[in-house]
Amino acid sequence: MKLTIVEYPDRRLKEKSKAVDRFDNELHRLLDAMNEVMVKSNGIGLAAIQVGHAKQVLILNIPDENDTQPVDNLIEMINPTIVQTSGETVYQEGCLSVPSFYEDIDRHEKITVHYHDREGSVQTLSAEGLLSIAIQHEIDHLNGILFIDKLSYSRRKKFEKEYKRVQKEKKLSKA
Repeated sequence: MKLTIVEYPDRRLKEKSKAVDRFDNELHRLLDAMNEVMVKSNGIGLAAIQVGHAKQVLILNIPDENDTQPVDNLIEMINPTIVQTSGETVYQEGCLSVPSFYEDIDRHEKITVHYHDREGSVQTLSAEGLLSIAIQHEIDHLNGILFIDKLSYSRRKKFEKEYKRVQKEKKLSKA
């Protein structure tokens, strides 16, 4: 399965993802292909909608202390739901679908998530730190929300202006 990352301002990124009800080989191929794209793109998380599939599927692989992403650390979440939150934190986030932009975003410090694994078994995960932030970021994608949607009006206007400038530069460099 060949996947490419959908980039802002593609309208598909605003689409709400549908729940998965079949935990079959097609889902497994999607998960495997998503992991390949995420690793190749130096990402730590990827939602299925970011590769054009409106399914409640996301993957995460937070780098370890050696800044590597062992396959053992890969987390696959299907139909995730945050069931508990606590604390607040601010983290400078980026996104594979909004390349080269980083902004401080308010998130919950700790979360507990219920989800299914690739086989359909129900799992529970409590997370804090970068893992908590990454899960919240990816679940937002499943709901059609980008991290830039969480910016204040003035920060969003600044982002839009900067984004247009960068896109114009990209076009000129290709010409």
